[in-house]
Amino acid sequence: MQEMPTRILGKTGERVSMLGLGGSHIGHPDVTSREAIRIIRAAIDGGLNFMDNSWDYNGGQSELRMGRALKDGYRAKAFVMTKVDGRTKKEASRQINQSLKRLGVDHVDLLQHHEIIRFDDVDRIFAKDGAMEAFLDARKAGKIRYIGFTGHKDPHVHLYMLAKAKDHQFHFDTVQMPLNVFDVHFRSFQTAVLPVLVKEDIGVLGMKSMGSGVFLKSRIVTPVECLNYALSLPASVVITGIDSMKILKQAFTVASTFRPLTRKQTDALVARTALVAKMGEYELFKTTSHFDSTAQNPKWLGQDSAHVKALAGK
Repeated sequence: MQEMPTRILGKTGERVSMLGLGGSHIGHPDVTSREAIRIIRAAIDGGLNFMDNSWDYNGGQSELRMGRALKDGYRAKAFVMTKVDGRTKKEASRQINQSLKRLGVDHVDLLQHHEIIRFDDVDRIFAKDGAMEAFLDARKAGKIRYIGFTGHKDPHVHLYMLAKAKDHQFHFDTVQMPLNVFDVHFRSFQTAVLPVLVKEDIGVLGMKSMGSGVFLKSRIVTPVECLNYALSLPASVVITGIDSMKILKQAFTVASTFRPLTRKQTDALVARTALVAKMGEYELFKTTSHFDSTAQNPKWLGQDSAHVKALAGK
């Protein structure tokens, strides 16, 4: 495999691989722990250093496997990111410490508020005793270096998160969101959020370039076309699911041969996908609750404060 090209991660100045290894896939039950470790280490050896993960992926197995792979000197060569779901200071702190223990590290390079899909997620995070306080405490304690957030539902929620941060005089280091050729037609993060991130020099993390594989079922686009489209956008990293050595090799081939799409090539892809993508039918993460793990597990968010419960009469 050829060396992975790198890009700059916004204002952080960090140099990260243009493709990131998705944490969900490497913890999947269909992939053995041994094979997951082999994939992660082969990726890092080739320069794919951006490691995506989350506290809730596969019941913690994704972080545990990543932790095993990061031993024997691999931690020093990796840019490690994970995410937590807690919206309260107490729950976010608990999840941060649990993630560090699973990963077997004393700090992660980037910690993100996971799955910001509701406006009240934003309000809870920035409230008194909210999750942002836990993040700032963790950064002060040296447990994390950079702070970001992710979401897949609605670009307006992302814009609200950015506006709320500005109100609190806080600047996010990264933002993760869907970037793909289907997104441009429906409730588009590319259209609404991407220009803001570029203007403010926030590191852009693209995800769902293939819609978690759903786009491919349309038989309109190929995996390589999906990756090339996402990589042609001003993203620091495009995170992609890699669950085998075959898919890892494909990722390296795409990265090593990548040339930004021309306007003509982009227009052709956009035109080809217009009819099937205009209603969001294939973007299940936007139009259904199928990918809304925190909605299915509200306890991950943490208990409302006593003040909120009192106001609600509970």
